[in-house]
Formats: sequence, C-alpha cells, structure tokens
Amino acid sequence: PVTAGSVVVPYGHVIGNEKWRGSEIAQRLQGKIRLIFEDGLGLVDFHLSNRTCILYISEADLVAGDEFKRRLVRFRNASSLGGIVIVEKTQISDQYFLAVQKLVVLELGMVLLPVANQGEASQLLTQLVSFVREQSKDLNSNPFLHKPRSQLAEPSLFRTVQQIPGVGKTKALLLLQQFGNIHGLCNASVKELELVVGQTLAQQIYNF
Repeated sequence: PVTAGSVVVPYGHVIGNEKWRGSEIAQRLQGKIRLIFEDGLGLVDFHLSNRTCILYISEADLVAGDEFKRRLVRFRNASSLGGIVIVEKTQISDQYFLAVQKLVVLELGMVLLPVANQGEASQLLTQLVSFVREQSKDLNSNPFLHKPRSQLAEPSLFRTVQQIPGVGKTKALLLLQQFGNIHGLCNASVKELELVVGQTLAQQIYNF
C-alpha cells in the first residue's frame, strides 16, 4: 500500500520494509531510532511519518536497469505521500546520476538526496526523522497553523527551476507563478513560455 493513511507510524518510530532487516542501515540506526519492520510496505522502503516516506535506490538498482524507474513512477502515480528519494551516488553509479536526477526532480517533482553508502544513508535518515518530528510538532502545537504540503517543497522547486540555463531568481519566480510546478513547465509550449520570458529564453527552456 502506498496511499496516505495506509500505514500508521507511531510517534518516535520509523517503519522499515522487511527487506532491510539485518542491513547496514538497520544496524547503524540501532540506538538512534526505534525501527519496526513490516511486510507489505510495497514500493516504500521506510516510513518516517504517516505522510513522509523514503524510497531507496542502491548502486545495484541503478546498474541493473530501469526497474527502479518503473517503481518511482508507480509510487508517484499511486500515492499522495511525500516521497523522498535517497540515491547511492558512487564511482560506479555516478554515470547514471544525472538521468535519475532529471526523472526524480524535474519529471516526478520529488526530493532527491544523494549518499555515498548505507552508512551515510543511516545518518541522513536520523536527521530526516528529527526534521519530520519537529514539523509535526509545530503543526500540532498551533491549531490555527496549517501549512499546505506543497509549501514544504517550494524552496527546492524554486532552486530546481534556477538550474535551467539562463533562468535566474526572477525568471524562476515568473515561471512558477505561471505554470505552477515542474509538470506544468515541462508541458508548456514554446508559445506559452514566450509570453513569460521572451522568445530566445523560451526556446532554450523548451530544448532543456
């Protein structure tokens, strides 16, 4: 199951996919995080909260072919959860990294975090758990404060649009105001882009 609310994560715990039992990540998380293993998490590797989960792409997944891409697309299509993708970026997998980054960030609109190995991934998970915990505490402590989920992604979305050659802060802001998100931007025609940024840059963005 990958729909929101299908997995209830007890406060202060992380639910891990059974396949990670005995892994280096699991061993390194001992004593730092209360980790519960469950079968049937489907596409998800770790649930940090009821709304945030981790999909882990290992070096072996990257080298093995396109199965991981199908998994990410299936997750995005079937889920309303906030998915964070952790990718092992090593000397071997480095050649695949740009393509993965393009898929995850630009096409699927998810957060991507590179790590060198499972040890680094366990440190990152520990930090993410406390970050997610702080966020839920902030939201719960003030009944009048309800941040929309999209707001959490805005700074990274804004930075992503600025990666397009020729697009600075102002243009990135204009593009996001006009098209809303990466999907809208990717599907915009040259004519639609021209209305926002002019002819030359519109063609550049479209080609990119």
